[in-house]
Amino acid sequence: MEEKEWGSSTENMQAVTNWRVFRSGIKDGFPIGIGYFAVAFSLGITVRNAGMSAFQGFIMSLLNNASAGQYAALVVISAKSSYLELALVTLITNARYLLMGCALSQRLSPEMPFIHRFFISFDITDELFGLIISRSGYLNPYYMYGAVAAAAPCWAIGTAIGVVSGNILPLQLVSALSVALYGMFLAVIIPPTRKNKVIGALVLISFAASYAAANIPIFAAISSGTRTIILTVVICTIAALLFPINKEGDIHA
Repeated sequence: MEEKEWGSSTENMQAVTNWRVFRSGIKDGFPIGIGYFAVAFSLGITVRNAGMSAFQGFIMSLLNNASAGQYAALVVISAKSSYLELALVTLITNARYLLMGCALSQRLSPEMPFIHRFFISFDITDELFGLIISRSGYLNPYYMYGAVAAAAPCWAIGTAIGVVSGNILPLQLVSALSVALYGMFLAVIIPPTRKNKVIGALVLISFAASYAAANIPIFAAISSGTRTIILTVVICTIAALLFPINKEGDIHA
């Protein structure tokens, strides 16, 4: 009986911890959700131009939180292309998330059940990835769930509202709202760079390499998504060899 009570108490403590972490994820994910809501207006206009309803746009954004991938898919849908073409275009456009998933897997505890890994993989967006990867140690899946619970609905709701009223708003206002997401993304990556000089140096190198690749003729001819993937693989590989991550999930300089 004592063992059963002790086990029950331990489970309760873990449940309290998970709930606290979940609320922390909601708090940190809320600003991302605001950015998503603003950017989704312009996506909603594209959804409307593709002949889709607000409900269809809502479901699309709820199940696929990838702006570039959705824009590419909508172009294919507007052209009335085949499902195979749609699948290939979205796969290529969203290929960078494969790299993010591999990087994020290094921050998961080896004991984490498959079911948590499965649900975490559903919503690895640029901003959520930056938010998660900036945390030290292993990731508690409930933090990711909280961040997704705050951000993902905003993306879907913003898309639906954009379909209904997006064309009413001035184009300058929609563009201004879109810039807010990039400012928010900088707010996500700047704190870790101030704490760790290695991360700071890698961020600066990434900015410089991305700018150079976009202006060098031989690389400029490659799509921006492909350039991002190439630079990510090269820079991350060099960084992993020079500054490996220890078992606690921290960078060993």
